[in-house]
Amino acid sequence: MIKEVCIENFTDVSRFIKLGADRFELNSDLAAGGLTPSFGVIKKTVEVAHQSHISVETMIRPRGGNFVYSDNEIAIMKDDIQMTALLNSDGVVFGCLTSDNKLDKDKMKQLIDLARSLNLEIVMHMAFDEIAPEQWEETIDWLVKQGVKRILTHGGPLSQSMFNTIPNLKKIIDLARNKIEILPGGGINSDNLFQVDKMLHHEQYHGSKII
Repeated sequence: MIKEVCIENFTDVSRFIKLGADRFELNSDLAAGGLTPSFGVIKKTVEVAHQSHISVETMIRPRGGNFVYSDNEIAIMKDDIQMTALLNSDGVVFGCLTSDNKLDKDKMKQLIDLARSLNLEIVMHMAFDEIAPEQWEETIDWLVKQGVKRILTHGGPLSQSMFNTIPNLKKIIDLARNKIEILPGGGINSDNLFQVDKMLHHEQYHGSKII
């Protein structure tokens, strides 16, 4: 089982490595949902994580709030993607939606093409959970065609318990099977991880308190 630890600074990186972290998602300001971390935080986290052969996926999100981005914000995100590549991050995590909560394929493709050109793994983050269930299959297939590696999802609004979204997660995992990785997250911690896994029988999980 892969345990991806969601962190918002460098402070606990060494402790989490000792506790058995398999992968990091690096953010700043988790209270705002996770934003792009600073140059220095990325640099030091990647250096220390790579010494223990642990990969780092870096959040690309210029602000809190919704996932509907202006052209200027997309330009900022492109610059941040280039920064993460310069600092040897293994991948980037982002998601762009339209005002009616559909995947913004134009803006996503701009960011995906840049990330792929820099040999970065690409993760679709929990913006996915704002997309209507009837659009999941088409959205997943589009992300697969673009070379996205995995989708981080709670299976529904974060206001719902993970145990309430298990049926949705099972459907998403089934739709994605053998095509793209699904990374369940949002409310998974060291106390409930194995209970969640008994219901999902999955190979990887995400959380800030997962270990």
